[in-house]
Amino acid sequence: MKFNDRLRAVCREKNSLLTIGLDADLEKLPPFLMDFESPILEFNKSIINATNDVVCAYKINTAFYEQFGIAGFRSMKKTIELISGDTLLIVDGKRGDIRHTSEKYAKALFHELRADAVTVNPYLGYDSVAPFLEDEAKGVFLLCLTSNPGAADFQYLTVDDKYLFEKVAEKAENWNRNGNVGLVVGGTHADDLPRIRAIAPDLPILLPGIGTQGGDLKKSLSLGCDKKGESLLVTVSRSILYASEDLNFASLSRDVAIKMRDEINRVRGSKGRK
Repeated sequence: MKFNDRLRAVCREKNSLLTIGLDADLEKLPPFLMDFESPILEFNKSIINATNDVVCAYKINTAFYEQFGIAGFRSMKKTIELISGDTLLIVDGKRGDIRHTSEKYAKALFHELRADAVTVNPYLGYDSVAPFLEDEAKGVFLLCLTSNPGAADFQYLTVDDKYLFEKVAEKAENWNRNGNVGLVVGGTHADDLPRIRAIAPDLPILLPGIGTQGGDLKKSLSLGCDKKGESLLVTVSRSILYASEDLNFASLSRDVAIKMRDEINRVRGSKGRK
């Protein structure tokens, strides 16, 4: 099955567009977890066990694990093993290089880490992205309009009377021959979602920036979903992960996740299973 078709099927089956970013920060974990051999792994295990039925996907930003070297990589791999097959895994590494190097990145992310989808920087052009696109079952989210303040430095530059992020959306639409291309668009830029949807009406959008970064959830859903109220993955990390430092932190994180999922479904007018 092509990735974009599988993505929609998973979201429908789980009645959820919510994605949790498993970006554990040692300084923010409940203090009692420091007694475990691998506090991050123990934290992730608790969050996954508490929220797996609530989310359509988990997103792992590799930087939060790579900073700890081999030990961090082991925690990342063991975390990935805990994610069930009915929930998608998005590995957020923002890779992208000359073709020969991208081939190695694709092999590492899709085979070694078993990612269902990855984030890719398209700045080097098609040959740098092509190795990630070869397997139609694997998804590729191209950085289009990111949630950080520095996005304005380049992504709003005009090219042929269009913003650079619109040109990226055009390329993504053209490169979607295998039905496995999506876009990363920050919820902090909700007002620009209509420009992107006018170019790529059906491509999945991975939407970070909701919650701690202050993105507008209601506007992002209203302007970013496709005509069926789908194809938009709302990514939330800190506001769910760090709901509490108490022993029952995972239960409280679950409560926040359920509240977020239900709010997303309310706004998009979901008629699916409760």
